[in-house]
Amino acid sequence: MRKSLRAGTAGTLVALLAVTTAAPALAAATSPVQASLDVLTAQDGVPGAAAVVQDGRRTQVTRSGKGDVATGKAFPRNGSFRVGSVTKSFVATVVLQLVAEGRVRLDAPVSRYLPGLLPDARITVRQLLQHTSGIPDYLQDFDLGNPEALRHRGAEPAELVARALKYPALFPPGTGWSYSNTNYIVAGMLVERVTGHPLDTEITRRITRPLGLYDTYLPGRGDERLPAPHAVGYLPLDGKLVDFSDFDATIAWAAGGLVSTPADLDRFYGALLGGRLLGPAELAEMRRTVPADLGIPGARYGLGLGSIPLSCGVVWGHEGGIMGFTNFAGVGPEDRRATVVLNENPTPADTGQHLLAAVDAAVCS
Repeated sequence: MRKSLRAGTAGTLVALLAVTTAAPALAAATSPVQASLDVLTAQDGVPGAAAVVQDGRRTQVTRSGKGDVATGKAFPRNGSFRVGSVTKSFVATVVLQLVAEGRVRLDAPVSRYLPGLLPDARITVRQLLQHTSGIPDYLQDFDLGNPEALRHRGAEPAELVARALKYPALFPPGTGWSYSNTNYIVAGMLVERVTGHPLDTEITRRITRPLGLYDTYLPGRGDERLPAPHAVGYLPLDGKLVDFSDFDATIAWAAGGLVSTPADLDRFYGALLGGRLLGPAELAEMRRTVPADLGIPGARYGLGLGSIPLSCGVVWGHEGGIMGFTNFAGVGPEDRRATVVLNENPTPADTGQHLLAAVDAAVCS
């Protein structure tokens, strides 16, 4: 989720920054990936970081810092974590599969599938997935400065949409770009209406089971425990790191509630960009991008998928942030798949640009 259920940055692609390099003092005599992770932990003060890179059949795991600052336990090699807005790539994939089946049309109005939900009947399915609908973000209606009040709260999709619609539209549909988590709550509701099944059932049936992503799932209301092994997900509050590993993430749902592992995300994006989940026409639509205001020259956004320029080309993927965890997952040139995960959110001011530098090192080195 953008704003990550907090008043900071993470939630769409890395929405902050240009690529930077690791500090020379930390980079000496170590790999580029290790050096970039060490910047995040030693310089930024993030408790721990891990990068899992798949290049063909080879998997490289690099870790820095701690998975648990109280015990000193290392960051897991492939632990579970909350992926935040990476969830949007999964939801968009399901919608595009429904498009391929002729059950949804990208340029049809949302009102065809969810009559009466949105006040503007011009908003299309494509505009939801591409953040060009103009629908406000429901997060602005929550007190993000009081995270403990949100820990066990949870939410139903209709409530989240209603909270967003209390605010005026950001712009007429199709005339601008603004990242809004509400778009994907509506997209999740659309999937459920069209299929007659819960969203988590459709994600399992269409994506996680066929790909063997056994550690990836969308938690339901009241399912607060993060499965082991996992790093402790920390939220800084009043000068202390608070364990926010366990909470009710239905307040993020289709916009950012998914649980996964780095290896599963590498496999997912590899399959998605490799054409195993979508046909050529649908994958082309997903990669049909518009300029995105992410603070990065050349950054663009498609349908639940963004493109970010790196030193060696473009990485296709998504950034995610939710209380306790920040990550980026995607595929770069030559099918090099990478997930970089941090066990803190919100993060210090410079962490966003250093996360992107770590992604660059993982994909390009």
